[in-house]
Amino acid sequence: MKFDTTTVSLVIAIAEEGSISRAADRLGLAVAAASKRVSDLEAQLGVKLFKRQPHGVKVTEAGAKLLSHIRQIDNLTQRLVGDALTVSHGREGRVIIGAPKSVIIPFLARDLAAIQRKYPGIVLQIVEENSRIVQKLLRDKVIDIGIYEKTAGFVDLPRFDYRQDHLNVVYSRKHFELPEGALSVEQLIELPIITLGRGSAILASLHRAHQSRGRVFRNDFTVNGFDSMLALVREGIGVGLMPPDILRSLHPEADIMSLPLEGDWHERSYMLSFIEGQAQQQTQRNVVEELLGQNLAL
Repeated sequence: MKFDTTTVSLVIAIAEEGSISRAADRLGLAVAAASKRVSDLEAQLGVKLFKRQPHGVKVTEAGAKLLSHIRQIDNLTQRLVGDALTVSHGREGRVIIGAPKSVIIPFLARDLAAIQRKYPGIVLQIVEENSRIVQKLLRDKVIDIGIYEKTAGFVDLPRFDYRQDHLNVVYSRKHFELPEGALSVEQLIELPIITLGRGSAILASLHRAHQSRGRVFRNDFTVNGFDSMLALVREGIGVGLMPPDILRSLHPEADIMSLPLEGDWHERSYMLSFIEGQAQQQTQRNVVEELLGQNLAL
């Protein structure tokens, strides 16, 4: 079966763009050539990957099933290129780590710096995604090590305790007058809340907090990052929830205040899982053991 890397990249681009022409433009291909590549591949596979529509294409049911395999081929190809570059430059190996920003800023950045000092020959690559996507990347063998929030865990892999943190309420005192001391859930759910988007551990925590009190979380204000959350908080659009270390890293002005929350629903535990067989075994062992602070029999 003829299955070159350009066709692999093209199929993935079409699925992401929803258009053959946009995907072709993204890869620098002529539209006619791109369309022929897709038709040839569909003929080889004996199934239609895409359904042509008036304004683009849609992945078929069969295409969706095969797309995960195609993504794995693309990931392996990229892995081959990256690892070859690592070897050609005399490095010990490359390890790809996926984690959410709430892990990278307060914990992982410092840990990785320590690993680089101890093992300067190891190349470390970081993929920043929310907890659910990190696990999908781990399951699809895109990354070697994944760190994710415990309650969002679904991968069938051994899990190891990594770190813990908690959320505080962040608000602008120009726009909100909140009582001193820890804020109860009952007080919090009466406020407009800005949260991270779908798949985030914070959003899941809010849903659980509301459900436990027979309430439905409106989810009126959703952002993709803590910096955007702070921007909306600053303008009084709502209050935010973020770990104290994240807030400090954003250097908030004096008008931005932070309050603790009552109970333990806002406390979070992060787990670490890894896939064996992708990275060089000893290289991966060194990285995992440094991250966990313990010796493991891999």
